[in-house]
Amino acid sequence: MDKNDAHSLSDPSYDQRLAMAKQYSHEGVIAGAKAAVIAGVVTAIPTIASARMLPWARANLNYTAQALIISTVAGAAYFIVADKTVLKSARRNSFH
Repeated sequence: MDKNDAHSLSDPSYDQRLAMAKQYSHEGVIAGAKAAVIAGVVTAIPTIASARMLPWARANLNYTAQALIISTVAGAAYFIVADKTVLKSARRNSFH
């Protein structure tokens, strides 16, 4: 480790940047979880309803397929919203 590297790790601004990064990631997790719950519910209702009412869906969408559809949408919503939230927070504070 270089002498400058050791100094940068004990720098107060390093601790401040680390705390801000943790805060941004926490905000992203919370926003992503909220989006995943909403997307899961919004997807589950028509998926389950169509699997009960439509003949094609009744024949082709078993419980595993329905769960896969719902969890894929919820997972995608989580990662998209979490990523956008972290990037928005970082961009907002990168000029300060």
